[in-house]
Amino acid sequence: MRVDSGSHRGTKLAVPEGKDVRPTSDRARQAIFNILAHGHDAIADARVLDVFAGSGALGLEALSRGAQSLAAFEQDRLAADCIKRNAVACHESERTVIILGDATRPPEAHRHPRFSPADLVFLDPPYGQDLIIPALTALDARGWIAGNALVVAEMAERDRFAPPAGFVAVDERRYGKAHIVMLRKSS
Repeated sequence: MRVDSGSHRGTKLAVPEGKDVRPTSDRARQAIFNILAHGHDAIADARVLDVFAGSGALGLEALSRGAQSLAAFEQDRLAADCIKRNAVACHESERTVIILGDATRPPEAHRHPRFSPADLVFLDPPYGQDLIIPALTALDARGWIAGNALVVAEMAERDRFAPPAGFVAVDERRYGKAHIVMLRKSS
């Protein structure tokens, strides 16, 4: 897997091993970023929150395309180490913080003022575990999500989803087995 566009275009990214890691497909990632850049103007200078980050590819792609900072949540230590290696490969260690822990029980955002609240949020949990709404609700309650933030949630094509209170769906797409829902947080 490589960074698709921007200042780090072509940088090879490591992917953590294991059955719980399922990187967003190249096709879906390219489509998401085209929508974000051209349909929502959501990347430039954004504080990015990449939840269930895995390799950190979504957040690092956003940094490559002009985002301001990246906070990456990851529960698995091996995946967190992979994100760290990828941030180093992209020369983005200074603009990246990796938070090792459960996104459904996050720390208060004020502990990371350079990285929060986020204007752009990626939620890409393991499929079939119904983690999007609990994580989104907990992150919002802890101050990680800015008013009017754009949230990109990826789930299995068959998963049912209804936005939690305070969020409204603004776009929905399907790419192979992936169902992508974009939400806007109420200001």
